[in-house]
Amino acid sequence: MNPSFAIVLFTTLAGSAQGLSVALAFAALAGVAPAPGVLLLALGVAQALLLVALASAFAHLGRPERAWRAAAMWRTSWMSREVIVLPAFMAAVAGWALAVWCQAPAGAQALLAAGVLALAALLWLCTGMIYACLRMVREWAHPLTVLNYALMGLCSGAVLAGALAAAAGEGAFARRLQPWALALTLLAWAGRALALRRNAALVPRSTPQSATGLRGVRVVQLSRGFTGGSHNTREFFHGASPWAVRQVKPLFLMLAFKLPALLLALPWIGVWDSTWIWGLAVLLQTLGLLAERWFFFAHVRHPQNLYYQAVA
Repeated sequence: MNPSFAIVLFTTLAGSAQGLSVALAFAALAGVAPAPGVLLLALGVAQALLLVALASAFAHLGRPERAWRAAAMWRTSWMSREVIVLPAFMAAVAGWALAVWCQAPAGAQALLAAGVLALAALLWLCTGMIYACLRMVREWAHPLTVLNYALMGLCSGAVLAGALAAAAGEGAFARRLQPWALALTLLAWAGRALALRRNAALVPRSTPQSATGLRGVRVVQLSRGFTGGSHNTREFFHGASPWAVRQVKPLFLMLAFKLPALLLALPWIGVWDSTWIWGLAVLLQTLGLLAERWFFFAHVRHPQNLYYQAVA
């Protein structure tokens, strides 16, 4: 399929914002949250990421002024449910930040943190199910799709939380986050590798013969049958060569998982509150997750491309 950069950016940034909010919420509920000033800074970063993600989602719409209609099918559409849950999650993050700024009672802040946790989980479910419910795209139609959305968001959010804490001088909080960030990065790596292994073993149910109705032993399409492009040729194929697509997989595995895990695990570093270590991990992981999102969309074998293989 042809990935829209707006959707790639939306899913990456929103996932990191969710993971950052979840890391802060768990820390607050466990009684090990950073100082209120640092907590406010981190919640502000999460909200900023969500706003950028939301703006990119609007940019993807053909008629942004009709965006409100996207929520109309909430009974049957996971996308509509995502459209409803995302603003609710943003409101919960903003409400928690306001409670911290106003020095609200600890019980009220804990309740808001728990609400952030619940809405983050619900948002991951909605986002993942948009793709997992599409049975015709077998690479997506699996519970690993939802799980990996959550795991990659959690690991990127934990690493971002550590970077913010280190930059703000909260070395103790960064050191507490280090084993969690490392464990979540390894779990996300394992989950994505498992999905890649499963997808590589899939046997296509359709063939060029079944797609075209031609029963020859060898069917090769030499022409698409028309001179102009169409929705099918624009939206269902990315235009990159098979070689280029193959290079993206080792690249995102290295940037999103292997190198950040190495930075967080090497014993000779010895200083877990080092700003540059955390910052480098955030940079590499963000680039890797953007590449992973592109690969997630581009690598699927949509059945319609069997008919348009002269283009695809």
